[in-house]
Amino acid sequence: MADRSLQTALDAAQDPVGMLQQAGGRWVWPQEVKREYSNWMDELRAARETCVLADLSHHQMDQVIEGPGSFDLLKKLCTNSFEGFDVGKAKQAIFCNPDGKFIGDGVLQRLEDEKFVMSGKVPAAHWLAYHAETGEYDVSETIYPKSSKTDDDPHFYTYQVQGPNALDVMQEIVDESLTDIPFFNFKRITIAGEEVRALRHGMAGEIGFELQGPYEHADLIKDVILEAGEEYDIQRLGTRAYEPLSVKLGWVTTHVPAIYTGEEMAEYREWLSASSYEGTYSIAGSYHSDDIRDYYVSPLDIGYDHMIEFDHEFVGREALETEAADPDRTRVTLVWDDEDAIGIFASLFDDDALPNKFIDLPRDRWGGHHDKVLKDGEVVGISKSFAYSYSDREMISICSIDREYSEPGTEVTFVWGEEGGQSPNPTVEAHSQTEISATVAPSPYLDDSR
Repeated sequence: MADRSLQTALDAAQDPVGMLQQAGGRWVWPQEVKREYSNWMDELRAARETCVLADLSHHQMDQVIEGPGSFDLLKKLCTNSFEGFDVGKAKQAIFCNPDGKFIGDGVLQRLEDEKFVMSGKVPAAHWLAYHAETGEYDVSETIYPKSSKTDDDPHFYTYQVQGPNALDVMQEIVDESLTDIPFFNFKRITIAGEEVRALRHGMAGEIGFELQGPYEHADLIKDVILEAGEEYDIQRLGTRAYEPLSVKLGWVTTHVPAIYTGEEMAEYREWLSASSYEGTYSIAGSYHSDDIRDYYVSPLDIGYDHMIEFDHEFVGREALETEAADPDRTRVTLVWDDEDAIGIFASLFDDDALPNKFIDLPRDRWGGHHDKVLKDGEVVGISKSFAYSYSDREMISICSIDREYSEPGTEVTFVWGEEGGQSPNPTVEAHSQTEISATVAPSPYLDDSR
């Protein structure tokens, strides 16, 4: 990759944690999609009660991988099994470093025998691109970046039709039945004369579809969906309402990619740009360690056990086999105590002390969160992505926790706010730390009817 390498930046900083704490800035959604189309509460209500259309065309990258060696490359890099991964199937592909620590993930679809597309955040795509470029694979790949990183239009439009009425809306605009598409499989359908790839999944706990096709057809497809959805009370979902959905599903969208240490990863860090996602990732939260490795997680730590299969050789297999025999942590939901959550906002009116760290509802991100979770004063986990669940009227967060404390109903506390009430991140205001009581609950945290 061009310009200064990530390794050069790390050498200059001599402190990976400090470098990433300073790389601050709130997550900014692309301007092409409105923050709210009506208001975020009504939009979230529609996601659970009627139907919504979400536009993901601009905030994620798409990577096209093709060639005779593409299947072998993916199989070598992913922890997932590839048995039965035929054309028309999809998976959440998991990528790890040689020590079995999590680098990233993406939604991977097999379009043809030798052609795949992966969508999502870019760390997994960078890792794949590096191996495609430096390994002995007969493969080509192209990353089409999210809109904020390019002047070009997206390669694909990506729309999600979600909610209890999603299937009814979709059946209005296609001739063929969609009820036979299994979960995380796709079917090529025709909408308004154009071919569309319809992936069956759901971000709202209900039957849903993710639609992709050439971006030049984006407006046509969007208008057809919205017109058909009128009788089913469809609403457009703004980015503000879209953000909390992943927290209820237990999808870990922010994490420290496990690439900053280790001699085996040195050439990769030289390949990566200092201005890449990995070079500008922002660490936030009350947990602090001087060792960046303490921020790494394995797929087992974040509840991705079912996406690891030891039926093939892959990067990180040996380490994960050892860990899987006696894993330390797993993923849960933390349900915040109502009064403690209210206290964060009540602190704004206290004249005698700095307020607690402010939260812009329903979800706020000024960095990848790592808040320390305590039991009897000892750190037993890390609270990560947090959000206000409008349907439950609760504050919740995803937590990686020691397995002995993962039973639903277990009571813990976590520390809210940056260490010392301040951060090198310029978007973080001076504040006071506080402790929040929380109760362990399952993750995902919703009735899953997908």
